[in-house]
Parts: sequence; C-alpha cells; structure tokens
Amino acid sequence: MSEKVMVAMSGGVDSSVAAALLLEQGYVLTGATLKLFSNEDIGLEKTTRTCCSLDDVQDAKAVAFKLGFEHYVFNFGELFRQQVMDRFAAVYAAGDTPNPCIDCNRFIKFDKLLERALALDMDYIATGHYARISQDENTGRWLLKKALDPTKDQSYVLYALTQEQLKRTLFPLGELSKREVRRMAEERGLINARKPDSQDICFVKDGDYAAFLKNTMNVLSPPGDFVDSSGRVLGTHKGLIHYTIGQRKGLGLSFDKPKYVVGKNVRQNTVVLGEEDELYTEDMTVSDVNLIALEALDRPIPAAVKTRYSQLEQPATLYPAENGRIRVHFEKPQRAVTAGQAAVFYDGDTVIGGGTIL
Repeated sequence: MSEKVMVAMSGGVDSSVAAALLLEQGYVLTGATLKLFSNEDIGLEKTTRTCCSLDDVQDAKAVAFKLGFEHYVFNFGELFRQQVMDRFAAVYAAGDTPNPCIDCNRFIKFDKLLERALALDMDYIATGHYARISQDENTGRWLLKKALDPTKDQSYVLYALTQEQLKRTLFPLGELSKREVRRMAEERGLINARKPDSQDICFVKDGDYAAFLKNTMNVLSPPGDFVDSSGRVLGTHKGLIHYTIGQRKGLGLSFDKPKYVVGKNVRQNTVVLGEEDELYTEDMTVSDVNLIALEALDRPIPAAVKTRYSQLEQPATLYPAENGRIRVHFEKPQRAVTAGQAAVFYDGDTVIGGGTIL
C-alpha cells in the first residue's frame, strides 16, 4: 500500500514541484494550504497581495487539481498570531532582533501541520524547503543536512526540527537547484512555474518593521538617547525598534567618522553607538537549544557556526553551559552578532543543532 503524504502548498513553485515529484515517486498525496492571517490582521487593505492571499490559495488548488489530488485549507490564524506575530513583537520590544520564519516552522508548519496530518492518517508531511534528511546508521538519529544548492539552502531556518518531525518529513527539493525546479514546473505545465519567490517575512508586507510593530502590534517605543560606550549623550533616537546591531544608515546624526549601532539598553531606553571595531566579538551564549545530530553536548566540540541566514558559517568551538545553553567561541571575532537571531551549528553539511543568541 502506498504511503500517504500531506504536502504543504503555499501556491508557489517550490511546493508545487515538490508535490509533483512525490506523486511521480508513488506517494498518495493530500494538499494543504495554511491560512495564517488576513490582510486586516496585518494592517493592509483587503485588495493587497500577500502570501496568504486568495490568489495563492487558488494557485495551490489549481496545481492540486491538475495533479489529481485533494486540497484543503487549514486556518491556523489564531495560533500564528500567538506563536509568530506576538513573539516577533515581544522580542523587538525586549530590544532584540527576532527571526519569525523559524518560529513559523517550529510552531506551525512542522508542529500543527504534522499533528493534523497524523490525525488524518497520513504517514508524512512534505514541504518545498531546500534541505535534506537522512538517518545515521550508527546512532539511528535522524539528521538534517544542507541542500545541495548552497544558494538556496534553508537548513538554517529548520534547525528546530525534532527527531519525530524529521522522521515524518520529506524534502523533495533538497538535491535540486532553483533553476531545475522552475524547469520541472514548466515541463509539467504548472500554473506558477514563473511565479516570483515570496519575501522573507510574509506578514510585514513592505519591510517596514517599525511601522508594523507600532501600528499593528501596538508596540510602544518612545524616543531616547543615543550614547557612546561611556554613556555620553550623542543625540536622540526614534525608538529602539528602529535599530539593530551593526546598523550604520538612518541614524540621523553626523560624525567625523562612521558610527554603528553596537548595543541597545531597554531599561535606559538608549541606543549605543560606536566604531566598527566595537561590533566584533569572539564569544556568545545560545539558549533554547535544539540538538539534532547529538543527544546532548557533554564536552567541547568543533563546529562551523552561522549567526545569520545569509552569512557563511564560521569555525568555532561549542562548550556546554548551564541550563542547557551552549557557549560558542569563534576562532576569529565575528561582526554584529545580534541577540534574538538564531545560531546554527554545522559539521560539514550536517546540522548539529541551534538556538537563540542571548
């Protein structure tokens, strides 16, 4: 009897090709599009196009119809608001810089969707992410690996996957390039073969995080002082949510040489400015750790560590710390390590695990 898969379909080309490939491999499919928010939820007009728009749902339905399998729309709006949008706002309000795509994967796509799939007697879920899954023959642990195409690899935003989730997940695109995926969509006559990729943060349509936080999420962020590392006042800032570590532009101040945001103090409502050399650090602590390749970290181990999605991983040593945290010591100082972002640890192309930078 063929194994049954619930494939998450955003209406985009990646998830559509993933579905087509799974069908060709003999799986029995059911499509699922996740309704995460309405335009009103994120402060937009009804007619504005978003990743949860009616057009995207219709594109997903059209692909499912063409390929010949059932398609459902699941409303996870309330949960998305609590676990993604509210978390996004809370982290910014605390002075840090969040990554909501990781929370969406962690709490919605690979948690609630898998729960729904298992309730409907499915064997797996599948998505159009560019990553790979394998099983370690020696330990039996399920492993998350980078995609073969380094320009599309999404393992960084998937580090929170658990062993049970990895066991029940399929990534059909992990060995393909984006060019190959678009070619496959064209060859199969899929409606979205040339559809543009969606933006990173789906619920901040125009990229104006500060306006979204203020107007939609009601985050209060009053003006305060720009200061240097000694506490000397340099000017007035617009509110902490307007700034992130490493920022140089948009400060509204003029100096003899470039100044960068090197810190934020929520209690004093200050933004600390300094020179570029103040942005570098050799050490950081990571909390809320999820380990994939290891059961636990009980001794120092070498790793390559990535602190931003677009950054190349850097050589470091991982040290076990109190309360399940991990201390990371880099071989060379790293620029603009930012609290709230994810740190992901690699051994070659295998994800050791990851967590949130403190």
